[in-house]
Amino acid sequence: MLIREGKRLPSEETVIALRREVESAAVARSQSAAPTPVEPAARVTATPSAPGPIVVAPARDDSDLFDANAEHPWQRHPSSSGSLGELHDNYAACRRCPLGDTRTEFVFGVGNPNAGVMFVGEAPGRDEDLQGEPFVGRAGQLLNKILEAIGFTREDVYIANILKCRPPGNRNPEPSEIASCEPILRRQIELIRPLILCTLGAFAAKTMLGVNTGITKLRGQIHDYHGIPLVPTFHPAALLRNPNWKRPTWEDVQMLRREYDRLREASSASS
Repeated sequence: MLIREGKRLPSEETVIALRREVESAAVARSQSAAPTPVEPAARVTATPSAPGPIVVAPARDDSDLFDANAEHPWQRHPSSSGSLGELHDNYAACRRCPLGDTRTEFVFGVGNPNAGVMFVGEAPGRDEDLQGEPFVGRAGQLLNKILEAIGFTREDVYIANILKCRPPGNRNPEPSEIASCEPILRRQIELIRPLILCTLGAFAAKTMLGVNTGITKLRGQIHDYHGIPLVPTFHPAALLRNPNWKRPTWEDVQMLRREYDRLREASSASS
């Protein structure tokens, strides 16, 4: 079932289990002061620290990085690909940066090609590199639980990363690697046309919004990515290391769900 056709409600057991998990780390705080609820229309939610200003992603011109007459498809601009399948096939053998020589699998993306919600992470890890699919390790299992708790499955949404190849040792991506891969992601977004985006982790949020602001300042509100609302939140792997971030992540994904529902209803009313 496509998510634009209606809500998929999670089981009561799943919602209760996740709520207990994400709220357990903040019991002490919640006993002293409950978070202040905010209406979805305000485009902001309760957060442990004051958020920064809303960010509008800058326009980027990367046409000089590609050659329309190049021999290999991956040397041409991603805009020449007319579908997700064509985009995948054109870049599956990409050698635009050294990661093409060290990867095991090209990790393109997974999910509904007509998804209303798209999640974007940083880069593939070890498990993703071996299987060729994003978010399949422990962090991916936690992401699946988060999705189910807000009424989605992996088949409803689309999941991708900034980079399509694993950096050795899971190190941070280099600027040249980002320059090579980000245009592919932008074309994925153009082809999928999601109603809303969600970045997972500081790196993905900062890269897509073109800022150096930390995730604790970016999360808690909705930013603008070339006309598409963007909700930043913590990476699931970070939640496994720091359970204290589960509560704000739960707030973020609830805000994401509310905004998605609002946009879907507005889209239906105007059609």
